[in-house]
Amino acid sequence: MSNELILPAARAGTFTIGGDLTVNRMGYGAMRITGPGIWGPPADKRAALATLRRAIELGVNLIDTADSYGPGTSEELIAEALYPYPAGLVIATKGGWERPGPNKWTHNASPKHLIEALEGSLKRLRLERIDVYQLHAPDNAVSFEASVEALRKLREQGKIRHVALSNVTREHIERARKIVPIVSVQNRYSFADRESDFIVDYCGAIDIAFLPWAPIGQAREAHDAIKEVADQLHVSSFQLALAWLLKRSKVIVPIPGTGSIKHLEENIASASLELPQAAYEKLSAVHHPPASLRN
Repeated sequence: MSNELILPAARAGTFTIGGDLTVNRMGYGAMRITGPGIWGPPADKRAALATLRRAIELGVNLIDTADSYGPGTSEELIAEALYPYPAGLVIATKGGWERPGPNKWTHNASPKHLIEALEGSLKRLRLERIDVYQLHAPDNAVSFEASVEALRKLREQGKIRHVALSNVTREHIERARKIVPIVSVQNRYSFADRESDFIVDYCGAIDIAFLPWAPIGQAREAHDAIKEVADQLHVSSFQLALAWLLKRSKVIVPIPGTGSIKHLEENIASASLELPQAAYEKLSAVHHPPASLRN
């Protein structure tokens, strides 16, 4: 097959999630299509809908969202823009947070809340089953096993195809895998934030997907090392940060988010970037101070 026939989001290859969901290794995160503070509708709804549709045109077949983005707004926009969904599109969503206001997040991973959150996501996304449903974060006020057990039961009921985790440690993953198969992990990770380095390696060892959130990280601050290499390769710092992730591990599926078609196209173009080994090693050798997980 000639390279011209391969859609841009597929040019970094594919990864199969859960043994049956093959996705292109450049996904899309739908948090940024909401309003300021990840609250309410976007300032430009038409632009948000157009961005979602353009992502599909470029070959994106993994969209990541959450019931807490809006709350509910992101899922509603995805359905409005894309339903009936194209064949092969995987929508991954999450539950486990509540939103009292803009930029405010409170844990609630109780079984009761997760059931309600899942039902809400099904309704907003106009689906009978969620392909990949992620526990958004462990809740210190609730037994982690109880949260995962609730998702296991929803999977048995046919409302979830695959269970996944977000914002977790290796211990969480191991504990969850004793209850239900786990197909992916979503932690904050980027060139500039490698606190989850060992989680990436663990996911690689057990062959489950790793979806880095905030994948561009401090490339936004034009870090000297990444800017120097980006200039040499004639690409943007954002594109280089994504290319580094794609080369870092075969299980990484970046999900950069934006409400701008221009930025979307720039991000997805990074799937075509062949990062030279020397450049990869130079960036990998840059030391970054640890940063705590958050969302």
